[in-house]
Formats: sequence, C-alpha cells, structure tokens
Amino acid sequence: MKSLAGNKDVAANPSAPVTAVSAPDVAPTPSTLMPRHVAIIMDGNNRWARQQGLSGAEGHRAGGKQLRNIVKAALRQQIAVLTVFAFSSENWRRPPQEVQALMTLFIESLDREVPKLHEQNIGLRFIGDLSAFSEALQTRMLAAQQLTANNQRLVLVCAVNYGGRWDIAQAATRLMESCIETSATPDSVQYLPADWRSRIHEAALHQWTCLSDLPPVDLCIRTGSEKRISNFLLWQLAYAELVFSDHLWPDFDEDCLLAALQEFGSRQRRFGRTSEQVQAMTS
Repeated sequence: MKSLAGNKDVAANPSAPVTAVSAPDVAPTPSTLMPRHVAIIMDGNNRWARQQGLSGAEGHRAGGKQLRNIVKAALRQQIAVLTVFAFSSENWRRPPQEVQALMTLFIESLDREVPKLHEQNIGLRFIGDLSAFSEALQTRMLAAQQLTANNQRLVLVCAVNYGGRWDIAQAATRLMESCIETSATPDSVQYLPADWRSRIHEAALHQWTCLSDLPPVDLCIRTGSEKRISNFLLWQLAYAELVFSDHLWPDFDEDCLLAALQEFGSRQRRFGRTSEQVQAMTS
C-alpha cells in the first residue's frame, strides 16, 4: 500500500480534491451557528446524590427528571437530534444494586415517558448492544421505537450498553459480511470476491455504524467536570465541538444548555480549511 507521502499526484497538486476524505465541509451559510445534532454525556448523578445525602438511585432519578427538562429545551431551540449516554458498556461494573436500580428506572421511565414523547412528535431510538438487557426491557424498547418511528420534531437517541469501540467493531464485522458472496454452485460456497478491498473504505464503514442515517454530531457536551469522552461515539465525534461543564447532570438546566450552545456558536469550524477560506465561504 502506498503512503500519502509517496503519492506523486498529491504532492504535485496539493489543491486537488481528495475524494477519500470523509470530513464534513464548511456550510456556505452561517446556519452552522446552531448545531443540528447535540450529544450529551450525562455525568454526575452519583456525586450529586452524595452531596444531597441521597442514595445513588435517587441521583439517577433526578438525572432522569433533568433529561426531560433538557429535551424540552432542545425542542425550543429546534435541535433536530439529541443523543444521550444513558448507560455505557462499562457501567455493568458498578455495584449490582445500582445496576438493578437503573434497570428498574429504565422500565419505569419507558412506561411513563414514551406516550408523552409520542404526543410531542418525538422519535425515540436506542443504540448499543441491547441483547444484554432483560426480555421485558428489550420488549419495551422495541415497542417505543416502533411507536415513535415516524415522529420528526426531534429524534431522541439513548445510548444504552453502548461503547464507541463496540460500534466500530460491529460496523466492521457487518461491512465484511456484506462483502461475502455465495457461489451459484450446488455446494453454495461462500467467498470474498476479488474486488473486496475496494468495497472497504470510510464511507462504506460509516453506513454500518450507529446513527449513520442521522446528521453528524455537531456538539458534544459532558457534564460533571470530567474532560474525557469515555468511549462515547468515537466514530461520530471525529469532527464535533466539545464542551465540558462543571455542573453535575441533575444541575445541568436549560441555562447551562444555552451557554453550551452559545459557546458552540462562537467557534469557527474550519474542517481543514483556513480561517480566510471559511470567512470567504460564509460571507
């Protein structure tokens, strides 16, 4: 495989379009001041509960209440997609009683909130390895998705038993499986066609990742003062703006969201271009 440094055509004409680049580009209008897709790592429920002298379960319950408020705020700001990290693949390591409390809260929340989301024309999706959950919870998640599938005012995506590495790995597996063909002979042998390598590229892999049919993530917010993304949407956050808030999730209210949106709007997203190019394209 040739390296980019050894590509004489690129070296001779650095302004030539590079068709393999998967990055988004600068929009020709200043509409990028408001993100279409916001992702949130909702961190700090346990710490908030300890500060209040409450149990961890009560902290998660308060976090669920705040999520309802942020969904309403997202509607007012006309955000198209809101993706939240509700339960990571690493969260199974937490104390069993906390995990059980979370599972109970999930079921309660689905039973209570899904009809309300549907009334507000909000679509609900779940991403992650859902097979790890109980049959009762899986049934509710599937029913919620089916009920709200055609709602378009806002798409609310809940990442549960989700990990960014898992997402990329499962996408790679599914992409490779899509390349496999079966012979028309009686023995029906499966094989990789001679051109299989040409079928494996960034755009093809992207089609198998979670959220591939939705707008790219523009802004990712993490609450709770930690400054890391913790295996969340590794593929999807490649070009997102990151905002870290010191507020614990149950304290992250609409004003905090507006502050994050304002910070997003103050940034210049260049996607590899120069500031002068961006100004010329958006003026």
